[in-house]
Amino acid sequence: MDGKLRSRLARWVLIVSTVLFSWWGMMAVHEFGHVLGAWITGGRVERVVLHPLAISRTDLAYNPRPALVAWAGPVGGSLLPLALLVACHRLRLGGTFVVRFFAGFCLVANGAYLGCGSFGHVGDAGDLLRLGQPRWLLWAFGAVTIPVGLALWHGQGRHFGLRDGEVNPRVAVMTTAAVFLLLVVQILYFADR
Repeated sequence: MDGKLRSRLARWVLIVSTVLFSWWGMMAVHEFGHVLGAWITGGRVERVVLHPLAISRTDLAYNPRPALVAWAGPVGGSLLPLALLVACHRLRLGGTFVVRFFAGFCLVANGAYLGCGSFGHVGDAGDLLRLGQPRWLLWAFGAVTIPVGLALWHGQGRHFGLRDGEVNPRVAVMTTAAVFLLLVVQILYFADR
């Protein structure tokens, strides 16, 4: 395989694996936020459903603070990836740009989820509205998280081989391995049975 074809293949493997990891990882940290919120408030988690072909959810058997637990998903799903990014940056790990993309993805996705979901009373946004949370608060969450997420993405294309950037093939392999690991864990432990 010639160098140009190898470079192009590495670019697409990195891009596709990063997007897949970001989507599935975003759902995992979002649900972990709900689980953490339930544990902190004395709730009891019945099940967490994570499946690569479904929208994730956390079912609670007992939920004494439903508004806090509902907020914990998008808030935790935004802050946990940011904390991971800070840790990777401080440790000066190679491939931190993938974590930066992931953190940006989580911020945009969670902000859009609450902001747009408030119009159709969908998912957590619908739960929060039914629990008396003001719609403007959901919009404010999106108004903060979406621009921060987009700012994290800004200028990252070169790391993904776009605009004359070079792709590190090792990062592409590691990101692909992370996708498969996340996929296996989701299917084996969190798929709705």
